[in-house]
Amino acid sequence: MAHGEFSRWLLRDEQKELFDALFACALTIVFLALSALLLWPLGRASLSYRLAKGYWLFCIALYLVSIAVLLIQRLFRVNMETRYDAYLISNLIAGGFLQAGWSAFAALTVRGFTGGASAWVTAGLYFVGLLSCFVSVNIVSTWYGGSLYRMVNLILAHVAYAVFCLWPAGARAVYGWFFDLF
Repeated sequence: MAHGEFSRWLLRDEQKELFDALFACALTIVFLALSALLLWPLGRASLSYRLAKGYWLFCIALYLVSIAVLLIQRLFRVNMETRYDAYLISNLIAGGFLQAGWSAFAALTVRGFTGGASAWVTAGLYFVGLLSCFVSVNIVSTWYGGSLYRMVNLILAHVAYAVFCLWPAGARAVYGWFFDLF
């Protein structure tokens, strides 16, 4: 391919899903690398490693939940043409559940790294957790890519992160069973 031809091909409408997946992957890698470099002088670079492991499990859970939702939608003959509301709501619930799950994981993981840290380091760690929620929104958007899904998941990710940072027992109560599996 000639210079620039690949980028024009990738930006076509029929390549949107591929572009979203590549963007989410690149954003995740850049985020993890930058956060590790930022946290390294503070002695907290292993937070990036924990987040990386979490992203792998998150992607697997996203795949499995999305397949389960698709099978349930087929079972009940829910699609965009005939039962648009049910289709939209079921996808919002699935994406929102996963998004809130990441926010719970990020809040609990960051909390585990704040012990003995100064106020500035703690604030930096919580900011890294907040940014990880933005990255997870882009990952969820590879499966649930509509603008409504993106907007709802973006708001939900950050609100749930704030709630779970302030109320870690809530994160444990709702998602602790899943985190205990790993």
